[in-house]
Amino acid sequence: MTQELGITKMQSFHFNIPEKKPKIAYFILVHRFPEQFKRLFKAIYHPENHYLIQIDQEIDINTEKSVKTFLADYSSVYLLKSKNVERRGYSMVQSQINGMKYLLNRCLKWDFFINLSDQDFPLKSQDFIFDFLSRNKEKNFIKIVNQIKKKPDTLNRFENHFQEIDIGFSGIPYKRSFMKNVTWYVGGQWMILTRACCEFICYSPEMKKFEDFYRKILFADKSFFQTALMNTSFKETIINDDKRVVVRVVDGDITLKPETLTRADVDFLIQGDNLFARKFDERVDESILGIFEEALRRPYQITNNANNIDFSLLPMLSINAKKSLLLDPETIINPPTQLTKQMLNGNK
Repeated sequence: MTQELGITKMQSFHFNIPEKKPKIAYFILVHRFPEQFKRLFKAIYHPENHYLIQIDQEIDINTEKSVKTFLADYSSVYLLKSKNVERRGYSMVQSQINGMKYLLNRCLKWDFFINLSDQDFPLKSQDFIFDFLSRNKEKNFIKIVNQIKKKPDTLNRFENHFQEIDIGFSGIPYKRSFMKNVTWYVGGQWMILTRACCEFICYSPEMKKFEDFYRKILFADKSFFQTALMNTSFKETIINDDKRVVVRVVDGDITLKPETLTRADVDFLIQGDNLFARKFDERVDESILGIFEEALRRPYQITNNANNIDFSLLPMLSINAKKSLLLDPETIINPPTQLTKQMLNGNK
């Protein structure tokens, strides 16, 4: 016997439909560590993401072939033609903009842009990052510091006008005036941006004056995106946090140089909610990459929650180092090393 069910217009049904995962477009520069890049790529690969790779021109042809052969086994991978990039010049900014435009022009479906280098490594799984981005759909993450209030000594970068060429900078720098009605910001080159923000950067008329101004200054990649976004209509979407861990130490004339991370820094790195860290160098310490690779293969995350820590992932840490994981993150001022270190969630 078949029973007919009458459903009135006033009745409604509610289904728990899983929220769609945000798709990520990664832009990765392969510069000095092609083999390390392969480990990074495997750690962040997910078939629903997109991966745009730029191989530095300085890499020899055999190494370049090795990278391309490796990438051939993966889908949703693209290569951006390498151009000369001057580390202190606007070409660093242009490289990022070129990456954004490439990803936008291919009509790919993605929601967030994340830039990395071959010396970066994830601290969280892709599922963790998907969940984080799902909860911050309209937010853009980049480190920002008011330049006049916090870094007035860097304003001379704007006063001097430089001509960038293939092998550096030419001629004698000359003075020029500042842009009017602009608040200046600095930070780092690492960011997590929404697709809408990337479209704004690449195509909005508001960006033109910033492109013209920054094209002739030193270290443009440390302030172009910060200043442009904080002085335009995207200001309210900016979160002062690039979700990266960078440890810096005093090193000669360089006030704060990025320190190479080792297994001694593991308990330091897992605290907080950062998604990535840098710099790693497998020639100095390969084991720290192995620790995080193993953790990312597990169905759980390394965390500073005392109930979830699996110390078997940290076999070489001392008892005191293990105990430090249980402390509130803010109580640990420095990582366990003899060097004086400062953690900055954002600079190179």
